[in-house]
Amino acid sequence: MNELYSIGDVARRTGLSVSAIRFYADEGVVTPTGLTDGGFRLYDVHAIARLELVRTLRDLGAGLDDIRRVLAAETTLHDLAVTHLRLVEDRLRQFRARRAVLRTIVRQHTTTEQVSLMRKLVSMSDDDRDRLVDRFWDFVTDGLDVHPGYVERLYSLRPHLPEEPSTEQLEAWIELAEIVQDEEFRTALRDFFHRTFGTEQGRLMASPEMMARIERHRTLLLEARASQQAGVSSDSPQARDIAERVAAGSAELVAAMTGEYDVGRARRGIVEFDGNGEAAQRMAAVTGLKLLTRYQSLVATVNGTPEPDPERAAAVREWMAAALRQGA
Repeated sequence: MNELYSIGDVARRTGLSVSAIRFYADEGVVTPTGLTDGGFRLYDVHAIARLELVRTLRDLGAGLDDIRRVLAAETTLHDLAVTHLRLVEDRLRQFRARRAVLRTIVRQHTTTEQVSLMRKLVSMSDDDRDRLVDRFWDFVTDGLDVHPGYVERLYSLRPHLPEEPSTEQLEAWIELAEIVQDEEFRTALRDFFHRTFGTEQGRLMASPEMMARIERHRTLLLEARASQQAGVSSDSPQARDIAERVAAGSAELVAAMTGEYDVGRARRGIVEFDGNGEAAQRMAAVTGLKLLTRYQSLVATVNGTPEPDPERAAAVREWMAAALRQGA
């Protein structure tokens, strides 16, 4: 015999309130299986199962009409889930954007006008973001007398906000979008590039040949970092070999600019490495370089790629210095 349960029992089994069960009955969503002689509602296990499904669907944001269609088999649970998954993902993206704006407001002294601007920034399309970055580099490189290939490299330094960005990525994009539109930032960076590459030696630095040399040298440094992080001892032949090749690469870069190849000087530059980073601090003090580094750091955050780590770079340099000292 099919056992019937009182509305109070059903409430305890489903976690729904008695008033909610009555509401669904009155709306024709899940009607009682029967009534007692006194007119009290009774439900069988099938009705209870339907009510449990109703509760689950309601918790997931489904409306009554959607629930009716599922219960009446007019739509499948899968199709309903697909539809609501899209809605939930859209809502999550909106909440991430709002959170990023709110966190930026809390962190900064934000004006009412800036809040409106930030909201527009996080809602930009990919094409809008590309156009904004293109206008920035158009301004910065205007009149820059260097090889076109170098300018193309600069244009390639751009953010690619993922389809589902984190709050940190949205915050980085907000700051990036603000600084590329800031007249003082744009002008200072443009002046830096024009000063750096306004000489014959500067133009040589931006040539395809020099860019290729720099890339080869960067590959050597990556090899050194990988070996150091893998635990290769600095007093091993492998470490010495890598450090020697890095020194030779540095000498080649200098020779390409000055015509003087001096691997001994390059080797001494590594051996006498300042672990306190004073040289790096002096370089960072150059305003234009600081601005470019900030831009690159924000782009890295937006793109989800590793940011430059001065402490890690210092550890690798010290590892190479120790390797060369062993063979001295």
